[in-house]
Amino acid sequence: MIHHSSCPVCSSYDLKPGLICTDHFRSREQFPLYTCSVCGFTFTQDHPEENAIGAYYESDDYISHSDTSEGLVNKIYKIVRSRMLRKKRDIVIKMTDLERGNLLDIGSGTGHFIDGMNKAGWSVKGIEINEKTRITSSEKFGLEIIPPEKISSLESGSFDCITLWHVLEHFSDLNFYVAQIQRLLKPAGTCIIAVPNINSFDSLHYGQFWAAYDVPRHLWHFNPDTFGFLFEGRGFRIVNVRTLPLDVFYISILSERYKGNKMAFFTGIIKGSYFAFRVLFNKRKCSSLIYTLKK
Repeated sequence: MIHHSSCPVCSSYDLKPGLICTDHFRSREQFPLYTCSVCGFTFTQDHPEENAIGAYYESDDYISHSDTSEGLVNKIYKIVRSRMLRKKRDIVIKMTDLERGNLLDIGSGTGHFIDGMNKAGWSVKGIEINEKTRITSSEKFGLEIIPPEKISSLESGSFDCITLWHVLEHFSDLNFYVAQIQRLLKPAGTCIIAVPNINSFDSLHYGQFWAAYDVPRHLWHFNPDTFGFLFEGRGFRIVNVRTLPLDVFYISILSERYKGNKMAFFTGIIKGSYFAFRVLFNKRKCSSLIYTLKK
């Protein structure tokens, strides 16, 4: 297990324990969350080492590594994914101000996003840690998808855009990947990162049952302030923050399921709608946020 004696972001030793969350998805093990008293960054404490954490992803139900349509939630996810793929493409084009370019998607999963960008005329590469998913998606779409250990071999300053869709929270070496993103982007490059928001209305409501804590797969837990502290202290500017309004429904349904609610789907939809309405007046409280960064 990895135990952090200091903050992974600011190196302060002033750490305070917080929620104890359960791995409802896979192991039923419990993991504590700790928060830095200096910069406010929250992280999963005593999590598995990098060479052992793969076992916590081993399930056909893990949605980012699977194309399964079994179960109502997975069916809904795939319907929403089609809409979100179009939105992601539009965000890339708008925020880069490019119709074509070189794109690296870190955590490419089943490959649907980079396939869509390739069809839109972009030159794409993917990075995916799960070997089975990497091979399957590469063969399915005929695209270059490499394992994470090869990121250092990619040419510096070679990408117009680097995207991470709900991936940053999984990296065991957070600072290494931030440095790699900085290295790989062109001088005028754009990085687009989507992460859960622990200051969201749904997070505050569900507490330890909030599905987006997803311990121990999620190692780092961001809010707008700590995300800005991490990147703005490492040579980036945040130029835009967008909401991912549909995430709250999926997260609310799962959170209700984790609470043992037999009416999880319907309750999750109702509560998700309430949270989504409130976000109209305060986007910093959205379940997930998309940050656009420039060097």
